[in-house]
Parts: sequence; C-alpha cells; structure tokens
Amino acid sequence: MKEESYEEFKALLLSRRMELLSKAIKTMEGMTEMKEGREGFSDPMDRASLESDRNFLLRVRDRERKLIQKIDEALKRIENGTFGICEVCGEEISEERLRARPVTTLCVNCKTDQEEKEKSNQKA
Repeated sequence: MKEESYEEFKALLLSRRMELLSKAIKTMEGMTEMKEGREGFSDPMDRASLESDRNFLLRVRDRERKLIQKIDEALKRIENGTFGICEVCGEEISEERLRARPVTTLCVNCKTDQEEKEKSNQKA
C-alpha cells in the first residue's frame, strides 16, 4: 500500500473517531438533562417511553464505543505497518474493502470462510 493511502485511511479513521466521541459527549449531556427533568413526568407511560428511548440510545452508544476501540486498533496497525494485512492469511486486504470497512482485519476470502463456518456452527 502506498504511503499516501495510509495517510488517507488515518485521516478517515481519526475523523470517524472524533464524530463518535462527539456523539457520546452529546448523549452524556442529554442523559443529565433527562435525569434532571425526570421528576416532571407524572404519567407512567411517558416515563416508560423516556426510559425505553434512553435504553435504546445507550445500546447504540455501546456499539459505537466498540467501534471506537476497533478504530484505535486500526490506527495502531497503521503506525506499526500491519494495516491492510489479513490476520489469517497474511495477504494484503484490497483498498476497496478497506474503504468500505477501514477497521477490517480480514480479506474478503478469509471473511467469507469465517462467515461460512459460523453458519455451519449455527445449524449444528
């Protein structure tokens, strides 16, 4: 992979990371506001709806937290020169695949094999 491609992926990953962190901060601020305003709900249905929305948002943010961890790992791979190398077969991962999912650690063939094994294990 060319040096400018590494820089491009690094910029993409850092941008996505900042976007996710910004959302997390806004969520925390919103949670504080919800907590402060919770006493205003006399209707149990309104409170239940608010709690349901809050729980859904927390699940989304947890998924984003895990994505941030994957982004950090991808940034480390860029720094140590292993970014874009498949963890299973050691072949180069196509830039097209990396553009679609820059945190990936598997080439298309190895990912396909992994998914097929998972499907066969679910059927058993």
